[in-house]
Amino acid sequence: MISIYQGISIMGFIPARAGSKGVPGKNIKDLAGTPLIAHSIGPVLTSNVFEYLIVSTDCEDIARAAQEAGAEAPFKRPAELAMDTAKSMDALQHAMTWCEEQGKHFDWVMNLQPTSPLRNSEDIINACALMIQRRAGAVVSVCEADHHPWWSNTLPGDHCMEHFIRPEILNVNRQSLPKYYRLNGAVYLAEWDFLRQQKSWYGKNTYAYIMPKERSVDIDTALDFAWAELLLTKHS
Repeated sequence: MISIYQGISIMGFIPARAGSKGVPGKNIKDLAGTPLIAHSIGPVLTSNVFEYLIVSTDCEDIARAAQEAGAEAPFKRPAELAMDTAKSMDALQHAMTWCEEQGKHFDWVMNLQPTSPLRNSEDIINACALMIQRRAGAVVSVCEADHHPWWSNTLPGDHCMEHFIRPEILNVNRQSLPKYYRLNGAVYLAEWDFLRQQKSWYGKNTYAYIMPKERSVDIDTALDFAWAELLLTKHS
């Protein structure tokens, strides 16, 4: 895979460890006729913006499925970075170090979680365009929140709801409330040096790429998986 976007070299990174608890074998589970991980690799290839695509995994079956779909899995993720408590940022930093040791240098890196199978090549291209437009250090995808957070609260031990809703929003129409957005997990894009220094996607030069809800499914449970399959089948 050799492609330069607007003179910018971009590495794609897909974290795909084994050991999912919510949906066992999730990353290679069949979703609408294709392994879940392939739904993320396909848009990467058709977007034609990446110079290199790495899948970081500790599982040979996931590595094989990724390679069959057109990605590379050039190393096995260390066991300490594949535990339930491991952070995806640490796995990404490991992959970035590996690239530097191999003499591979990139301007940007995009993290594409395989649990976002409805992300498409348009989202990838638009996120890259936003990086240039805003002269951003990072771009992170969001979508409008499904339920307004002002209608949520904690509950005391006796479950009394006397102070559940703030007085100033009692009897306020939903349409009158300000829009809230949530992370949807689909696209994380940053300048290589920004990520090396910050070790985070967030900073004063990070901007939101807003995606529609119908492409913002983030698979964590069997119900999420079924919903993604329904949407993919509907739009196929």
